Amino acid sequence: MSDNTYTPPRVWKWDSESGGAFASINRPIAGPTHDRELPVGEHPLQLYSLATPNGVKATIMLEELLALGFDGAEYDAHLIRINEGEQFGSGFVEINPNSKIPALVDRSTTPPIRVFESGSILLYLAEKFGAFLPHTPAQRTECLNWLFWQMGSGPFVGGGFGHFYAYAPEKYEYPINRYTMEVKRQLDVLDRQLADHPYVAGREYTIADMAIWPWYGALVRNAAYDAAEFLDAQSYKNVVRWTDEIAQRPAVQRGRMVNRTWGEPSEQLHERHDSSDFENRTQDKIGDDESS
Repeated sequence: MSDNTYTPPRVWKWDSESGGAFASINRPIAGPTHDRELPVGEHPLQLYSLATPNGVKATIMLEELLALGFDGAEYDAHLIRINEGEQFGSGFVEINPNSKIPALVDRSTTPPIRVFESGSILLYLAEKFGAFLPHTPAQRTECLNWLFWQMGSGPFVGGGFGHFYAYAPEKYEYPINRYTMEVKRQLDVLDRQLADHPYVAGREYTIADMAIWPWYGALVRNAAYDAAEFLDAQSYKNVVRWTDEIAQRPAVQRGRMVNRTWGEPSEQLHERHDSSDFENRTQDKIGDDESS
């Protein structure tokens, strides 16, 4: 255990020089930092996002809806580079005053409807199209139980474990142990549920799976924080089975590519404006000169 101690001041004041991977964009106030209008494409749904776990929830849902034949789910996905502070532009803040991706605008309505928070986007689209959300009260409630479980648990994975294990400027034993314990407890909760159910909320693939898979699937696939071995993720056999099965879904594979700016160029589709973009506009096809 470290001997370092910290005594909080009577009144906290922001130190803009404090370290960490996101120190350049973190701040204790809301609102825009600059004027920037958002682009608008031709489709009914306009998504402004990045392929983080929360962003991937929305693109997976949209691709799954299109796979079912819902033409009204056609969408433009515009890239928001959060490391460059684009989420603090005036146009984005107008859509999401919390300045977090993803944010969606449904322009098929008058007036257009803004939707922010990834769980809200999943629920909005499920209700709009009548898909991936069970209709009976018991099954619907079970699905929403797990959707909100993820929304409440996710910050412990990202802002807690991920921050202190991967992003903090220094390693401290106490917070890493604290959040590792909680993440492993959550994985055990999920593993026990999946022992008796093919999908998280029961026998049907739902928005609960779409919410949970990008976070917990990334942990067991070693795609988040390079921490699978540290977490002994392979010991959660039911989570691994579920993760691998969902990863095989074509819509999931497409959704993971949208607004992705890292990894293999063939898996990066910086912006998506047409279904043909998956074949013609990935980074290995267009190169750096035409990057979005």
